[in-house]
Amino acid sequence: MTEPIDQRGFDTRAVHAGQAFDPTTGAVIPPVHFSTTYAQDGIGGLRQGYEYGRSGNPTRTALESQLAALEGGAHGLSFASGLAAEDALLRAVLKPGDEVLLGSDVYGGTYRLLARVLGPWGVGLRIVDMSDLAAVEAALEERPARILWVETPSNPLLHITDIAGLARLGHAAGALVVVDNTFASPALQQPLALGADVVVHSTTKYLGGHSDVVGGALVINDDALFEQAKFLQFAVGAVSGPLDAWLTTRGIKTLAVRMQRHSENAQAVAEFLGSHPKIARVHYPGLASHPGHELAARQMSGFGGIVSAELGDAASARRFAESTRLFQLAESLGGVESLMNYPDEMTHASVRGTELAVPEELVRLSVGIESADDLIADLDEALAKV
Repeated sequence: MTEPIDQRGFDTRAVHAGQAFDPTTGAVIPPVHFSTTYAQDGIGGLRQGYEYGRSGNPTRTALESQLAALEGGAHGLSFASGLAAEDALLRAVLKPGDEVLLGSDVYGGTYRLLARVLGPWGVGLRIVDMSDLAAVEAALEERPARILWVETPSNPLLHITDIAGLARLGHAAGALVVVDNTFASPALQQPLALGADVVVHSTTKYLGGHSDVVGGALVINDDALFEQAKFLQFAVGAVSGPLDAWLTTRGIKTLAVRMQRHSENAQAVAEFLGSHPKIARVHYPGLASHPGHELAARQMSGFGGIVSAELGDAASARRFAESTRLFQLAESLGGVESLMNYPDEMTHASVRGTELAVPEELVRLSVGIESADDLIADLDEALAKV
């Protein structure tokens, strides 16, 4: 085969992009480069551009190549966390007086960053249901926005947004369209191919996939925007360390097969919960009853591993969340193990009392890759205690 790696199948890119064997020893797995500094061939004579660990590291470069290849983008950047990635992008694009149009269902940390960190700096924030393109169009007609920021599927209500439609509206209004692709991962959804300008990830979640490394990423096509974000990555310094980058790369190599199992298990869990008398409502785009099901089936190759469910009241939701055993009660998502979350007091506590507040009767399940029968039995036993 003569095609470049970034033109081959997704599974091949996940395993091989940025992962050439070590030319000195032939080691199939590239080494982790822990050095903080690099010898120069005379003043300013940098070897492959490396001078200092904050500005560049070969292990991080390998991950950034891998990230770009996965999303079909020109450039990847790796950060110490998802929020560090978001912060670099927002500061690269925005100035005081600019405004962000934010989806009405998003990760609480994103809202906190915009409202409590960038808000006092002079950045405006408006909330709109991004899954309603007419509402987005009306908001843009009311006044312009510099950025349209959307999660699809969203966190934690799993709303589905038409990425191509949103991109058309945003570009017509002169806005940058940013898609947080954390929940779907590039294995299931390719926002850049649908017209988005930037993809954001918490690599802590499905890309790392094993709940053992914190990280974030940006994938960008525009060269000028990439250079601005890369400058902030260097100048502010929230970079991923070499071991974090290596762990993320290792996780990515099994992303395709993991996402297939996550999706299969989540479908089974969603169908079980949907038939249980103690569950009032299930949010999962793989269910035909989900309002975004048909759109998700068109723009995603699978429905993902997150299922949210509503019980009759907050007390029942809390009791359910605290009664599972295989589903461990914990923050975060996207690891091989199943996790239970009570968003109102955990991941989304920062939006309590705002228009982004999460229903108190809601629980969010990150469905892992264990036996689906065991997961369903665990949930059944917990619901018997509600």
